[in-house]
Amino acid sequence: MAKTQIATLAGGCFWGVEEFVRQLPGVVDTTVGYTGGTLASPRYEDVKTGRTGHAEALEIEFDPEKISYEEVLDYFFRLHDPTTANRQGNDIGTQYRSAIFVHDETQRAVAENAIKNAQKKWPRPIVTEVIPATQFWSAEDYHQDYLQKNPGGYNCHYLRH
Repeated sequence: MAKTQIATLAGGCFWGVEEFVRQLPGVVDTTVGYTGGTLASPRYEDVKTGRTGHAEALEIEFDPEKISYEEVLDYFFRLHDPTTANRQGNDIGTQYRSAIFVHDETQRAVAENAIKNAQKKWPRPIVTEVIPATQFWSAEDYHQDYLQKNPGGYNCHYLRH
């Protein structure tokens, strides 16, 4: 099997982001969790307060021979609104911000280019942050594969463009 890569993205409630991304050919695994904050071992009860600095995020393991990082990011910009700061749908707070957590300088360059390309499709400025990846903390088991376990559960995400 080809060597896989990791993408870490935040675009609102992690359930909806995971449900869309898991369907992409070349995605090997997805894990919802928390990243970008200051508290070690955060739990949902901590993150939901908006005081830890963490974002609800998705760690994506993908096969770059089947889907490129650029294709993952292009899809990411279709499944959430990257022009709303700290909000997706009814979810409001810094934990719902739009962010690309890059794992190296190659990912940074691709992410910055993806924002330029996505901006052509959005009438308002994109506010997605591109920041270095930090420790990713897996969310509690009940959050993993949530919409698979709870069909019809809350999801504010949909595909655009």
